[in-house]
Amino acid sequence: MIEKIRGITASAVAAADKAGTVRELEELRVEVLGKKGSMTQILKGMGALPPDERPLMGQAANDARAEIEKRLEARQAVLRMAELEERLANEVIDVTMPGRAQKPGGRHPMTIMIEDLCRIFTGMGYEIAEGPEIETDYNNFIALNTPEHHSSRDEQDTFYMEGDGGFLLRTQTSPMQVRYMMRNRPPIRVICPGKVFRSDEIDATHTPVFHQMEGLVVDKGITLGHLKGALTTFARELFGADTAVRFRPHYFPFTEPSGEMDVRCYMCLGKGCRVCKGEGWVELLGCGMVHPNVLKMRDIDPDVYSGFAFGMGLERVALARFRIPDIRILFENDVRFLRQFA
Repeated sequence: MIEKIRGITASAVAAADKAGTVRELEELRVEVLGKKGSMTQILKGMGALPPDERPLMGQAANDARAEIEKRLEARQAVLRMAELEERLANEVIDVTMPGRAQKPGGRHPMTIMIEDLCRIFTGMGYEIAEGPEIETDYNNFIALNTPEHHSSRDEQDTFYMEGDGGFLLRTQTSPMQVRYMMRNRPPIRVICPGKVFRSDEIDATHTPVFHQMEGLVVDKGITLGHLKGALTTFARELFGADTAVRFRPHYFPFTEPSGEMDVRCYMCLGKGCRVCKGEGWVELLGCGMVHPNVLKMRDIDPDVYSGFAFGMGLERVALARFRIPDIRILFENDVRFLRQFA
């Protein structure tokens, strides 16, 4: 058996010296020293030897194993060095060649817009709340004093989910105001930014998917003067201290009285142009005092509390802020346009 061990050792050493890759060495190691290897089988058969021969055979087997492992390690070191030298030769980097310029990205103008608005309103003491884009008909319309057959729903035609349950893609972020009033009691000061959906045709001022920010204040003694003061402060923080604003009567089912706020046209500065349609003013947002019915549906007593709400399309605000003539450029991904905001 000692002769057999010597034969296996000599054969393994010769095979190790001839191995051309690390993989071949590993296969050889498994073949000789693995669980089913030739040397392992000999060690398993030692139990059948006479007791006086076992120490000699054990010593011979251990010496052979050590010699084979030593030769495998030595050959592996040689092969790994050869592989490294080959990689260094094939992966030479010409340090004299000009490198590839790194082009840092930048925030999208809509991201800038949302962050700036949140900064302004949180600085005025408002909280930020966000909600789901798939809403119930109740939260999107009914809880905002807009029953099923109300004519104002036609202006907010949206995308409805198939099946029962009354789910739809929200047409405004006002449902988040409903959700917030369900979980919180007055005093309330909150803004709700997010994405909304309407089946509008795409033109210079409309898209079927856009961003909106709603605001809600509910407390004792809130008046129309608070509404005008808060929105005028917001406009001047965003567009500059000399920004001119005006308020016009309007109708919304969830506020009474209701109005719209305009800013002086950002393209012609009030002289009249294509953007403002010759009027010198551009509509910025809708607003009004929270309708008593909306407060009652949230178990808030309108005889004790009052409030105001407002909502604005953020793309339209971005047009005014950055003096952009067409809303479509915000989502056409023209690098020449986006690079200005990097």
